[in-house]
Amino acid sequence: MTKAEKTRQFIIEKTAPIFNTKGYAGTSLSDITEATGLTKGSIYGNFANKDEVALAAFDHNLQTVQGIIRNEMSQHESVKEKLLVYVNVYNDFTRHSFPVGGCPILNTAIEADDTHPVLKKKVIDAIAAWKKNMAGLVRQGIENKEFRKDVDAEQVALTIIALIEGGIMIRKITGSPVYKKSINEAIEAIVHGLA
Repeated sequence: MTKAEKTRQFIIEKTAPIFNTKGYAGTSLSDITEATGLTKGSIYGNFANKDEVALAAFDHNLQTVQGIIRNEMSQHESVKEKLLVYVNVYNDFTRHSFPVGGCPILNTAIEADDTHPVLKKKVIDAIAAWKKNMAGLVRQGIENKEFRKDVDAEQVALTIIALIEGGIMIRKITGSPVYKKSINEAIEAIVHGLA
């Protein structure tokens, strides 16, 4: 890795928690320079603008979450257990090296839906990839005869994603883990009901 690449990576790692907590609009150049200890010139010597830093920070946070999910799934054999990894990981961020601020998909989606088309596109792509991967797991479960033949893999994937993200939002806004627990139980019932 070159010095320039190391500096870019350093900036991304230091700013990713800020963007994931404060959002794009809430993150200032001062926040970026304070977090990195670098000058404005150094930041803009490595990134064209704040947008580029924000996009890279989103990618970093998303890759962190995806890495956690892949690692947890690798410890399970059955598709059912692999699907339940999502419940376990998203249920307790503190047990994993989850990005500061929580789920980057939810955090970025809420802010970027009306204000930042490029970030919005990143979130759309992240959700589409998540749905594709989860639907693929469900199809694998059908092929393995773990799940019934009549299961609609796309519907299951979208429902679980919506419940996970909705549960995070409700828990975050209310501060009550009770709602998240109920939603997680609903996801578990869906997964167990696929057999």
